[in-house]
Amino acid sequence: MRVLIAEQDYAVYAQLLREAAPDLDVCTSGDSAELARLAADCPVWLGQPDLLATLLRQGHSPLWLQSTWAGIKPLLAEGLQRSYRLTRAVGIFGQVMAEYMLTYMLGHEREVLGRLVSQVERKWDNRPGRGLAGRRVLVVGTGDIGQRVAEFLQPFGVKLYGVARTARSQAPFVEVAAISELGRLVGEVDYVLNLLPDTPETHDLYDAALFARFNPEALFINAGRGVAVVDADLVEALKQGHLAGAVIDVCRQEPLPQRHPFWTAWGLLLTGHSSAPTSPTAMVQVFVDNLRAWQQGQPLRGEVDFVRGY
Repeated sequence: MRVLIAEQDYAVYAQLLREAAPDLDVCTSGDSAELARLAADCPVWLGQPDLLATLLRQGHSPLWLQSTWAGIKPLLAEGLQRSYRLTRAVGIFGQVMAEYMLTYMLGHEREVLGRLVSQVERKWDNRPGRGLAGRRVLVVGTGDIGQRVAEFLQPFGVKLYGVARTARSQAPFVEVAAISELGRLVGEVDYVLNLLPDTPETHDLYDAALFARFNPEALFINAGRGVAVVDADLVEALKQGHLAGAVIDVCRQEPLPQRHPFWTAWGLLLTGHSSAPTSPTAMVQVFVDNLRAWQQGQPLRGEVDFVRGY
């Protein structure tokens, strides 16, 4: 079986894949022309969606494509063929995303940034720290990553609420409501953690009307997709005190333009799309497991519904 790797870290992936599955003929290159030549003879591709989309535009036709990203938007672009099976990276981001969320949730409770300011100003800051026990946390997007984030948060004694496409019963959440209930829930919680994928339904979801309904003491953390937030509305909502602060990992345009208002917005912290990097070792294991399932005609983990978009 010939497998094409199209990745920025292609050499790392190639070595790991050869070690994990010596029976495979691994093809890869850092040269785009050579990569295109190799793609013609490889029925299975592994790599990052932007590079894979370029190969699809050149007319190559894989049978199955495994993305190394959780998001697969470049592969959903208009005009690209969809006559292949597509799987996205699942099962490898839960813990690292939970660690990211906890970093900023605990930082918020313990007022880390405020204490740093006090230190710079040489003020003895002996305010008692707060804790997470009893805090109400809303996870917006309760799929693979959201579920794992909730499981990691549970031991801290928080009350977990969720939002999904449709309402459902899902442990460990007290309630998982339909996305139409988002406006109600944001006013009832202390943390809003956005993990929604990029679909037409999630664009501009967090707008002025929604931010106006937030609990003024709530922290908003967006590690889903930048298009979910109306940037100017978030900046204004922070200025008006509709929420306590925001941690933004993902933006509509990355890197963020120098004149963008997020750089100087009150109460907003940028983290540069660093929340949940892909582990090549874990990703290769996901791919090998899916490859064996694909060869045996079994269901693939993380298979994408092109109509739904994830």
